[in-house]
Amino acid sequence: MVRLLGRFRARSTRPHGQRAQGRDDGARRPLHGSAADGRGQRRRPLPGLRSTLGGRSVAGQVFLLQVVIVLVLVVSAVVALVLQVRHDSTEEAQNRSLAVAETFANAPGTREALSSSDPTAVLQPRAEAARIQSGVDFIVVMNTDGIRYTHPKPDRIGKRFVGSLEPALKGESFTEEITGTLGPLVQAVVPVKDPEGKVVGLVSAGITTEKVGGVAEQQLPLVLAAAAAALALATAGTALVSRRLLRQTHGLGPSEMTRMYEHHDAVLHAVREGVMIVGGGGRLLLANDEAYRLLDLPRNAEGQDVSTLGLETHMADLLASGRIANDEVHLVGDRLLAVNQRPTDLQGEPSGSVATLRDSTELRALSGRAESARGRLKLLYDAGVGVGTTLDVTRTAEELAEVAVPRFADFVTVDLAPAALNGEEPETVTTLRRTAFSGIRDDAPLYGVGEKIDLVASSPQALSMESGHSMLETDLSRSPGWQAQDLEGSAQVVEYGIHSLITVPLRVGPLVMGVANFWRSEKPEPFDQEELALAEELVARAAVSIDNARRYTREHTMAVTLQRSLLPRSLPEQSALEVAYRYLPAQAGVGGDWFDVLPLSGSRVAVVVGDVVGHGLHAAATMGRLRTAVHNFSALDLPPDDILGLLDEMVSRIDQDEAEDGSAPITGATCLYAIYDPVSRRCTVARAGHPPLAVARPDGRVDFPDVPAGPPLGLGGLPFETAELDIAEGSRLVLYTDGLVEDRGRDIDDGLELLRTALTGADTSPQGTCRAVLDALPPSRASDDIALIVARTRALDSGRVAEWEVPAEPAAVGRCRADATRKLAEWGLEDLVFTTELILSELVTNAIRYGSGPIRVRLIHDRTLICEVTDSSHTSPHLRYAATTDEGGRGLYLIAQLTQRWGTRYSPTGKTIWTEQTLP
Repeated sequence: MVRLLGRFRARSTRPHGQRAQGRDDGARRPLHGSAADGRGQRRRPLPGLRSTLGGRSVAGQVFLLQVVIVLVLVVSAVVALVLQVRHDSTEEAQNRSLAVAETFANAPGTREALSSSDPTAVLQPRAEAARIQSGVDFIVVMNTDGIRYTHPKPDRIGKRFVGSLEPALKGESFTEEITGTLGPLVQAVVPVKDPEGKVVGLVSAGITTEKVGGVAEQQLPLVLAAAAAALALATAGTALVSRRLLRQTHGLGPSEMTRMYEHHDAVLHAVREGVMIVGGGGRLLLANDEAYRLLDLPRNAEGQDVSTLGLETHMADLLASGRIANDEVHLVGDRLLAVNQRPTDLQGEPSGSVATLRDSTELRALSGRAESARGRLKLLYDAGVGVGTTLDVTRTAEELAEVAVPRFADFVTVDLAPAALNGEEPETVTTLRRTAFSGIRDDAPLYGVGEKIDLVASSPQALSMESGHSMLETDLSRSPGWQAQDLEGSAQVVEYGIHSLITVPLRVGPLVMGVANFWRSEKPEPFDQEELALAEELVARAAVSIDNARRYTREHTMAVTLQRSLLPRSLPEQSALEVAYRYLPAQAGVGGDWFDVLPLSGSRVAVVVGDVVGHGLHAAATMGRLRTAVHNFSALDLPPDDILGLLDEMVSRIDQDEAEDGSAPITGATCLYAIYDPVSRRCTVARAGHPPLAVARPDGRVDFPDVPAGPPLGLGGLPFETAELDIAEGSRLVLYTDGLVEDRGRDIDDGLELLRTALTGADTSPQGTCRAVLDALPPSRASDDIALIVARTRALDSGRVAEWEVPAEPAAVGRCRADATRKLAEWGLEDLVFTTELILSELVTNAIRYGSGPIRVRLIHDRTLICEVTDSSHTSPHLRYAATTDEGGRGLYLIAQLTQRWGTRYSPTGKTIWTEQTLP
């Protein structure tokens, strides 16, 4: 091919019909013309400057064209300059004439002079002085009939004014261009009005056209000189460029160059081999039609770097290197191309290379089956890598559909049993749900994603699931079993062009979870047995991933169900705190975060939040054990540090038991326990390795009180400390787990600062605070559970609390009952007087008899009536059944029958026995 182009180039420099003599077939021909190349051929001599500037060559024609363009531009510039100067001068003359006329008309004494006996005597000297000073050619004052009173030429005085007067007589000033007594001129006419607005005279001022056009004549020589200089420079530059162009075209005329180009183009694009010329820098200079087809080049490929044309890497490297290649075979797309390449700079030509491409159909036929096998192996490899990247059943089905389109099928659908989507093991399957769809187009008339499909017994899907074997339908238009599934829909599918189907059951062992359907429409040939085997292998690999995702879904659902069942479903009613909470489970697995709100005696409320380290069923079960333990410990009315100590001992025992069983032990847990008293408005807090409590004050301040952190639960051996906090009414206590403020991409200190900012500007209601906090600290992908509790404090009115100190003598019991009776009457609780007297009599008597002073009695009117008797003894009474012969021992039994609940709580200074009675 290269030799053919060389021969043609040598022949194309001669007149049509003349053959080249003495050519050497083995020599390379120059790309252009017949210049001497050292092998006996002579170049056409380059003409001189006179020939260069002539019109026969391309260079001469370019020179003449540029000279004509310069002349046209010069003439256009001169004409435009003259017209523009004339227009600007006329406009300036009009403005100056109008300004002078208006100034003279409105000058003091002009109107009075018009009504004098001899206006000319008064106005002529003034007009001449103004004319000379303003630079206009005339100032004429006239009456309303147009008779002049003034004029630069005295013989014109008394004669009629030349020009229009009607607009001025109507009271309007105007300008016009006329030929007057002084020749062509621009004049303005302005009315002179009396105080009543009546026109009593006219004033005209003007400038002759001779003065207006003077500027153009002054500038014209300069313009012509500049144009001449430009023409000379253009001529010289054009001559140099034309001479260089003449040298590059080797003196060829337009007809010779046209004929040469046409012949080269015809040969280049007619041959059935691809031809490409690549420059030294790897830029594609030329490619024929066959090269475009074989390499699938973009339309604008010429002029671009070969590495940016989307070619295979090995092909782009070969073309860019310019090395010699002899029948090298390269795989480009689905073609095997034989490539020959030679450099163009062997004989001093420009650097680059010429490559020819030939489609090796014989080699392609021989390697077709091997290539098909390679493509199938590549598909299976991609499926192994791309299917099952997540433990989500739906997403895994979507990945199976996406990996097979369009390399294997035009459309792929995956239908799963509803039980498999929920993580269960489907048994008898008669209904499927379309879970995934992928296709070369989106308008295929197939069932949509999410639609329920009731299987017909004769359909390939039902037969495939029943037998566990794949089904091949080569012609859907002749498949009555498939058409019976949906007569109307199947007709639309066939009309759409889908003609062949492979149905493969998604099976793992004996378990069948659904089917995968492969549909063909673009290729006219149906699926064959080899493709059926490939589909079975592809689905078998994907079925394992779908089953793993199903199992994970089942376990995750079980863990979430267990976890939610262990968390509080509703919060107890109490008056101390207004509580709102949020719980967000982790996406990666169920965690061990938990919380609770526990009413205590004396209208107090405990708020607790904790976090078990780890994820899964084990963490959820441990969380349930800890929450149950906290419930039991809080019933003892213990302080927060004692409760954390008991929890620490419990977690240590759990760790030991797990270690003995050989399973992985728990590494620990964290907890924060807070008790709020609405009577004293104090909050007692203790924490075990948990993030600190946040307090949002009513004035907008947010702080994290200094509560000793303590070690996490399960380490053992270290005590816990409590902190006493004074909490103003309306404050918000914010408890949370570390998943809220700590993330993989965020440090806990940054999270606490974000929490502070969110609480500062948040709504003061607990619900609004929860929303604001979660909006300000959204987890990118929650890797840990998040528990958030916001409790706004309330204070119990002092009028609902009564407290007395009782002397340690029997006579004080009666006074105590009387004081309580008065207070109950004040509260409107007369129905509880008798019961309360019995309770106080028993409790105060026991405190006097068995305890030690000081003794205090407190009544609290809350959701219930609370009676409390406090003494300094740590001995607690016990409920027992008294014998028939016993004189005492029945008091606590009566109290237990008359009250809703009762109990004992201890403090460092003694104990308190309390009871609660239901309000009437």
